[in-house]
Amino acid sequence: MMHLINSKVLALLSALMLGGLFCYIFQSYRLAADVIPESHEFYLLAPEHQQYEQPSILHGRTDVVTVTPWLAPVVWEGTFNPVLLDSIYKVKNITVTATVFAVGKYIMFLKNFLETAEQHFFVGFKVHIYVFTDRSNEVPQVRMATGRQLTVRSVPSSKRWQEISARRMELIQTLIEEQLPNHNDYIFCLDVDSKFHGRWGSESLGALVAVTHPGYYRDPRSRFPYERRPASKAYMASGEGDFYYCGGAFGGLLQEVHHLAKTCRSNFEADTQEGIEAAWQEESHLNRYMWINKPSKVLSPEYLWQDFKPKNPEVHIIRFSGVVKNYAEIRPNT
Repeated sequence: MMHLINSKVLALLSALMLGGLFCYIFQSYRLAADVIPESHEFYLLAPEHQQYEQPSILHGRTDVVTVTPWLAPVVWEGTFNPVLLDSIYKVKNITVTATVFAVGKYIMFLKNFLETAEQHFFVGFKVHIYVFTDRSNEVPQVRMATGRQLTVRSVPSSKRWQEISARRMELIQTLIEEQLPNHNDYIFCLDVDSKFHGRWGSESLGALVAVTHPGYYRDPRSRFPYERRPASKAYMASGEGDFYYCGGAFGGLLQEVHHLAKTCRSNFEADTQEGIEAAWQEESHLNRYMWINKPSKVLSPEYLWQDFKPKNPEVHIIRFSGVVKNYAEIRPNT
């Protein structure tokens, strides 16, 4: 008899616990649903009565792929409506952060970067550019539009460009943790030895954004310069990899880029302890990360071309491009 009572009590307690757990999960879901309107990524509200050209699901770019196998958009000229996208994102009152590293002789590229960013990078949005440099007194004075600002952060000098590259993930991680508490906004990490030639705007926003490398986007993955040593944390086996992504341009939501930077930094430091330097430093670790953590948006090579390369037929516009450099002049870097 006592055994039956205990069984009934246990069954009742189990039911109550399951009911409580269900209520907790349901309430958590309700709370999550309540904050969806505040999320930049999952709630795209167009202004009422706005008119724009009718889109088509039958006609569009046929010379390039515009969606990945995991259904992330691939952004090319002609695949988006800039007026519509800007109107959607401007009401969200977002701030777009950009980081740029102008260490040693690379300071010579900063003026061109900043001036062209004023002309093309998220024009009409709030923008905050963080310049990491060991030559603060040489940062050029560039007039910035209302709502746009520049902050200089001092970093140590480095003779090898590889050392600068290696420290970027750590500095990006620290910046987000210390200076950028609003995890609903966006950040892009860009190379200073590049300049803008055309619009780079709201069409590039996404949770995790990668840019296909202009030197490899036409090649099979067997030719990608992945890290091929199994001992490295950046190791990519034969048959792995989707695209080869640029280390000179990537971004996304702050919390996503923070996780990327923290992971790549940890893996880089683990390699260093084993005496390993990945083939292309943080770019190798970035590609490994993006292979596992698929980007939610992929930007075409329009978003980081190379000035020495002629424009291929499928590239209708060059938005951002690495400048031609005299490497003998800038290396060593001090």
